[in-house]
Amino acid sequence: MDKIRIVGGNRLDGIIPISGAKNAALPLIIASLLTDERLTLENMPRLRDVSLLTRILSNHGADYSLNGKRPGEDHLAGQTIGLTAREIVDTRAPYELVSQMRASFWVIGPLLARCHRAQVSLPGGCAIGTRPVDLFIAGLEALGARIDIVAGYAMAEAPGGLRGARYVFPKVSVGATHTLMMAATLAKGETVLENAAREPEVVDLAACLVAMGAKIEGAGTSVIRIQGVDRLHGATHRVMPDRIETGTYAMAVAMTGGDVTLTHTSGDLLRAGLDVLAATGTTIEETADGLRVARDPAAPIRPVDVVTEPYPGFPTDLQAQFMALMSRANGTSRITETIFENRFMHVAELARLGAHIAIDGRTATVTGVPRLVGAPVMATDLRASVSLVIAGLVAEGETTVSRVYHLDRGFERLEEKLSRCGAVVERISGEGMR
Repeated sequence: MDKIRIVGGNRLDGIIPISGAKNAALPLIIASLLTDERLTLENMPRLRDVSLLTRILSNHGADYSLNGKRPGEDHLAGQTIGLTAREIVDTRAPYELVSQMRASFWVIGPLLARCHRAQVSLPGGCAIGTRPVDLFIAGLEALGARIDIVAGYAMAEAPGGLRGARYVFPKVSVGATHTLMMAATLAKGETVLENAAREPEVVDLAACLVAMGAKIEGAGTSVIRIQGVDRLHGATHRVMPDRIETGTYAMAVAMTGGDVTLTHTSGDLLRAGLDVLAATGTTIEETADGLRVARDPAAPIRPVDVVTEPYPGFPTDLQAQFMALMSRANGTSRITETIFENRFMHVAELARLGAHIAIDGRTATVTGVPRLVGAPVMATDLRASVSLVIAGLVAEGETTVSRVYHLDRGFERLEEKLSRCGAVVERISGEGMR
């Protein structure tokens, strides 16, 4: 099993290109099941989850092709994936596939919409909370589906097809919004989704679906209206920049007291996160192609309290990274997690590096320390893994992060991007450690 080795103490200076968004890429791949024509997705990140999901779709009969680096291009540039689900040969998504990635459960929407039936295993994924699928099931039932849970599977049928309806999400859910929006594109009549997720990734999926012939209004607001159509066609769509990767590297720069330009991204995607980062004493400037992030290493990191919230609030996917930054702040900060109930599992690992963090329910109180010291640590989920890398960048001596397969699910070539900016970070293969 691979590890990441970091020797702390170097500031980050240079340019980091931001990849296509993982959280946008996954529903876009699944959207290819809605049409028998080719869907071409540009700027796709090279991630474990992307590779796994394309293989999962092949189980349903989708063919895919990859086009990567072109002559003269930076090999960190995104790849292009073409997906064609000309015929759905299997509407069953088995446990051995769905258990590897929660987002694969979302295929239930397109399969019901196009084939009027689906058998999808209840999901697995990161251990950061229960994240139940009851919102998905209730929403699809509102659209006319009959769903029973049998032996760990959602057994779904919609004889005659789905029907448009009004559905109010009892709480905001990005995944359920993705799924119901995709399902409603082929439903008969109008669907109105209220209290819908407003994330930019929802807007990106809606833009792709519209390019495929869907009729969608209101994406990016809490009310989305979809007029069902008889069929969707092929299209070409470019995946949006990864706002979580943007925020992660911005916090890494703040941690080390460096000066880095993040390219192929936009501050508009992450305004709440960047405002919080600016309050720590970090300079953030818009550029023609992204952001310049800098912090004077001689100036202290100011403590800031944050509460994670659905978009446009501070993202839960940046909570662990911000906690790592606050571990070196000059004072005490409080971080309240309102989205997932188990998303403080990285606290014990940060403490191994010398961080002082106390947990009281959903709030972590972080008392900044003058120094962190390298140690072996273990990743517990995707965002926790990168928070340990950020802490390792300033920890004295050597930090090794194990179970980095979590990292590979959401960050493309992280060690290479950091190394280009002066960090001492490398991947050690599992074979090399035997």
